[in-house]
Order: sequence, then structure tokens, then C-alpha cells
Amino acid sequence: MAVQFARVTALLTMLVCVSGFGECYKPVTKSQLPSHIKTVAVPAFQNNALRYKIEHRFTEAVVNELIRRGHGLKVQSEREGADAVIDGVVKSFGFSGVLLDDKGRARIFEVTVTAAVTVRDQHDNRVLYDNQNFVFRGEFEFANDPRNFFNEEDPAVMRIARSFAESIVSTLVNGFGVKE
Repeated sequence: MAVQFARVTALLTMLVCVSGFGECYKPVTKSQLPSHIKTVAVPAFQNNALRYKIEHRFTEAVVNELIRRGHGLKVQSEREGADAVIDGVVKSFGFSGVLLDDKGRARIFEVTVTAAVTVRDQHDNRVLYDNQNFVFRGEFEFANDPRNFFNEEDPAVMRIARSFAESIVSTLVNGFGVKE
């Protein structure tokens, strides 16, 4: 009788646990953008940072991320014919030494990029998303031995651009902060 009671208790406990957590994880299977948005234009971002080709890196990262995670959205560079437009401006770019070696030379640098992004619904002529102060940071390191020197600044900027693009696309696809 005790064995049967233990089995029934274990079965009921398992059923309660399984049924209670069935809805905890739901993968994102569709975009939270308005349903009429099928084509997104990503014109070249503006460069107010006076840093060579940084706007190209950020534009390319957003396009690649939209293609990768956009749930079937068509991506183009021209505004004409697009349902929504992602406009971006790279406002500033800076880097500074954050860790010095024993001789007082900077070995680790921090890169900071500030950008502005607006997503506009072309059909309803309304802003879906607007953030005029996106700030992204990343680090890169110089080698101690000059023979092994490899400038890590460019890869650091590419990592920041990917992080920026992931944030924008996640916001659009998941609907966090998208204006209703």
C-alpha cells in the first residue's frame, strides 16, 4: 500500500510540474512588426563621426542581421517600395586607453560608438521605433611584442556593429519598445 501511495504521489507531482511549466518557453516564430510590413529598406547610415567607413560597417551589419533573423522580411537599400525604413546615423566614435602596461603605454583600449536609429512605417507614416542615443562599447588589445602586433581596432568596431545590429533586429522582431 505504501509503495502504491508513493507511485501515485510521484505521478501527481510529475504531472503538476510538467503542466505548470508548459508555457514558460515559447520560441519567437514570427515578427512583432505590423503584419503589412514585408519589405524593409536599410539606406546607408549617415556618418557624423568622421571615422572612415564606419557607417558602411553598421549598415551592412543591420542588413545581415535582418536577413539572418528577420523571419522572411525582404531587405533592400532603396526607400521606394519598402513597407518600413530603418534610418541610422553614427553620431560619434571614440577610443581611449583603459589599461596601461608597466611602461605607461596603453595596452587595452575601449571603443565607444554612439548612434541614432529610427524605424518608420511607410504606409501609416508613423514611427515604430526611435532611439537617438544608442551607445555601444567594446575593447581591443595591443600585443606587448611589436613583432606580433595586429591592430584590433577594426575587428572591435565590427563586433560593436554586430552587437548594434543584433539589438536593433531583436527589438523589432520581439516587439520590445516598438510603438503601437
